[in-house]
Amino acid sequence: MVSSWGQHLRITIFGESHGPQIGVVLDGLPPGEELDLESIQAFLRRRAPGRTPWSTARREEDSFSIVSGFYQGCTTGTPLCALLANKDVRSESYTQFQQLPRPSHADYTGWIRYAGANDPRGGGHFSGRLTAPLCLAGAIALQILSRRGVTVAARLAQIGPVQDVPLDLARPDPPLLHALTKKDFPVVDDTKGREMQAAIEAARAGGDSVGGVIQAFVLGLPPGLGDPIFGGVESRAASLLYGIPAVKGVSFGAGFQVCARRGSENNDAFCLEEGRVRTRTNNDGGLNGGITNGMPVVVNVAVKPTPSIGLPQQSVDVQAGREDTLSITGRHDPCLVPRALPAVEAALGLVFLDLFVGAYGVTGRP
Repeated sequence: MVSSWGQHLRITIFGESHGPQIGVVLDGLPPGEELDLESIQAFLRRRAPGRTPWSTARREEDSFSIVSGFYQGCTTGTPLCALLANKDVRSESYTQFQQLPRPSHADYTGWIRYAGANDPRGGGHFSGRLTAPLCLAGAIALQILSRRGVTVAARLAQIGPVQDVPLDLARPDPPLLHALTKKDFPVVDDTKGREMQAAIEAARAGGDSVGGVIQAFVLGLPPGLGDPIFGGVESRAASLLYGIPAVKGVSFGAGFQVCARRGSENNDAFCLEEGRVRTRTNNDGGLNGGITNGMPVVVNVAVKPTPSIGLPQQSVDVQAGREDTLSITGRHDPCLVPRALPAVEAALGLVFLDLFVGAYGVTGRP
């Protein structure tokens, strides 16, 4: 199924942006894991719309209900199904796009792929609204991983031309990374954060949008997770991260910066620290041959500018068979990057819990 992912922990996301409900099924969760439901709700609030100047005005509380696989406060190990209601929908804004597809959206490709039977309202199953159940699933995975000493923290590394300060990829400061998860606008340098917000506002005021880069750190991973070739951590992580709408690039460690280097500059030399094998640098992002080496896994995710913009754009009237112009009205994020950040953390939580269950069995414990 195209909306399912995972080898050992299997997730299936379902629903449409303007349907009555969206949700997720997780099959293969370790049994007996206590879940803090309020912490899951708090994680969902980080992604929820309508709460900041840089997000859409659509307001969804994203309150959820777990309808199976959860008993007396703990996972049972059987499939867990969770639901979220869609309440603040305005479907009339999308009627014209069945005939006049929006540039850089899935209106046209979805219409072709599903022979016109797809739900176009709000983007249907292609909508960023479907990152809500992804975040719900990821929040569960992150809670379970935290008991195994693994944490995931991401920051806004760049929005438009504005970049946050660089971090040490090999030895990032854990308290600093943890503090990012408590920020409404997670950057290291708050001055740079204000510049980013100004760039978003300038784009919004001009009827336009802006993109950026999310950088995530996964700490506490043991060496040896992952498989070579197609089962490598990079392959598994990218396959899920590319399921987040608007993600257009995924790299690891120093990413595309390595292209201009020599091997002598880029290689991560091995060393010993307190009897453990480590590397002095972390240009490979904690991965060799698709397998964790015990260093922080560093993931960089490129997010495109929101394609829904207020400026006139050229399209094609697919019914009349002629070129035409459309203007997109309604409620849209001038920048998707801040709300995509928790979705990136959620995706990485699911990737590594899948790896833990595969490596250590049903309990996912080393």
